[in-house]
Amino acid sequence: MEQTNILLVDDNPDDIDLARRAFQKNNLKYNVIVTRDGAETLDYLYGKGKYKDRDINDKPRLILLDLKMPKVHGFEVLKQVRKDTQTKYIPVIILTSSQDKKDIIKGYELGANSYIVKPIDFIKFSEVVQQILLYWLDLNEQPSMKRGE
Repeated sequence: MEQTNILLVDDNPDDIDLARRAFQKNNLKYNVIVTRDGAETLDYLYGKGKYKDRDINDKPRLILLDLKMPKVHGFEVLKQVRKDTQTKYIPVIILTSSQDKKDIIKGYELGANSYIVKPIDFIKFSEVVQQILLYWLDLNEQPSMKRGE
């Protein structure tokens, strides 16, 4: 059975720690890859920079994307993911602290599958993570993202 990769894109160490704790609390056995800015995220997805030796056919099944990040903004990451034939079907869940209505609209316009404002409370955050993963990894049917299928 293939390992299920989740790409967590966030520059805030506290939020990264909160997400990791939520995965552990829920006994979720997914391989969580963390990238800390938009440029690193694009490098990971497309096998560039420090990820040049990574098999780019091993796509994450889910991307949890923060918006306001250094180097490359989350919206630009989303644009790149959606325009590339190899990544356009990966579910992208915007998981951010921004409640700005313009951000919500722009996120959906650029192709986000969902927009969730991060709960500050750990218990609520943990419940949100559990619900996201249950839906997007267990219930939702995704097209194959492997070449030739």
